[in-house]
Amino acid sequence: MLGDVNGKWSKWLPYVFMLVAALSRWPKLFPPNFSAFYGLAFCAGAFFPRNVKWWLPLGTLVATDIALDFYYQSFSAMQLVNYAAYALIILFGTRFNHRSRFLGLLAGGIMGAILFYLITNSASWLSNPEYTKDLAGWIKALTTGTAGYPTTLEFFRNTMMSGGLFTGLFAGALKLTEAAESVKEKEPEEEPAEAAEGEEAPEEGKA
Repeated sequence: MLGDVNGKWSKWLPYVFMLVAALSRWPKLFPPNFSAFYGLAFCAGAFFPRNVKWWLPLGTLVATDIALDFYYQSFSAMQLVNYAAYALIILFGTRFNHRSRFLGLLAGGIMGAILFYLITNSASWLSNPEYTKDLAGWIKALTTGTAGYPTTLEFFRNTMMSGGLFTGLFAGALKLTEAAESVKEKEPEEEPAEAAEGEEAPEEGKA
């Protein structure tokens, strides 16, 4: 995994990704539900060392939520559902590793984003009185959503696009960095300089 490679960039990339994910939540920077956190959570499960695999993405998420709540003054219990969904994405990501093929990682990141969409919208269906508690109400929660907001299908599109985009960027950067550092580690050490010309080689010790 990432922690097995001792290169400088491999140690710092998780924190770079954390910063990118945090900045991606800047108000009105991206469309609703377009976030780097889907990719960050998935790649954390697949690549990050054990000591930061969980707390780094979830801690960043909580910290940015606190900042956003202060900005919007709109704390919601649904945030707890979001945390649970992100934790499941991290857990799903642990089924992958640095040996996984890039296309497999990309598909995994998109599946993680779909998982987030299904969990959070199903929770909204259960908690929102506007939805009837039957199959029709659940389908409405997954497609049209509530009046006065963009449809949940638009949110789903943004979720999938950002999940695929940032998973591709993060996984690509990690795999390229690991490959470069592995090649560097395998480079042969410089051979010792030959004895200076004219110097006699020391005699072997006599028995």
